[in-house]
Amino acid sequence: MARFRPGPRGLAALALSLALGGQALAASRCPAIPPRVPLPVEATPTAVPIPDWRQRADQLTRQATARDLSGTRVVFIGDSITQGWEPTMWDLFWGSYAPLNLGLWGDLTQGVLWRLHNGQWPSSLKPDVAVVLIGTNNAGWRSKPEDTALGVAEIVRFIETRSPATKVLILGVLPRGADASAPERPTNAQVTALIRQCADGKTVFFANPGRTMVDGAGRLSTNVMFDFLHPTMVGYAILGAAIAEDVRRLAGR
Repeated sequence: MARFRPGPRGLAALALSLALGGQALAASRCPAIPPRVPLPVEATPTAVPIPDWRQRADQLTRQATARDLSGTRVVFIGDSITQGWEPTMWDLFWGSYAPLNLGLWGDLTQGVLWRLHNGQWPSSLKPDVAVVLIGTNNAGWRSKPEDTALGVAEIVRFIETRSPATKVLILGVLPRGADASAPERPTNAQVTALIRQCADGKTVFFANPGRTMVDGAGRLSTNVMFDFLHPTMVGYAILGAAIAEDVRRLAGR
């Protein structure tokens, strides 16, 4: 009997599976955005080349793991928009969930993956819900929408491997720029359309709160985002109200 010899693509797929610790084969979430060979940098755990990013990431790891996380019911994962939750709004919407904020300014999908792979998801962390909002900085770094979307999918699959019972709520990338003519708007809209496909209504869910933050013509107010990127207290109130019912439902409340 002739021995089976995998071709180049088969060998590459095997290498990818081994590199991911079998995650590519075991993970079932986001099948609409499958891993591919080679993985783009946006879907590979990679430290972000921003001065002091590694230092800030390590500090967040220490802060996140300095306390018992077994009681955490909701974790938020993202960049400065997540990190910058206005404290009053944070406590109002999420205080009862013993929440964990894993936001880091300047972060990219690959940076989130690096942080999760390097200590920011300890074994004690088994939340009911993980809220993922990431990708707008990738647009600033000119990542292709399909690569950014794959990065988001890999984040979802990582969460599955660490905490299979955790439900993931993916948020569409928030509007950026004063109006619909802003150069990042089309890219972020494409990413949002792609990551929406991850939702299966069972373990992965999708919400697009950005629609509630602009007017009918797609314009952003500085009352909502002071620099057309980062929410104000009003912006966080709008964002929180847009996803609060989803979080409550997924957390079983």
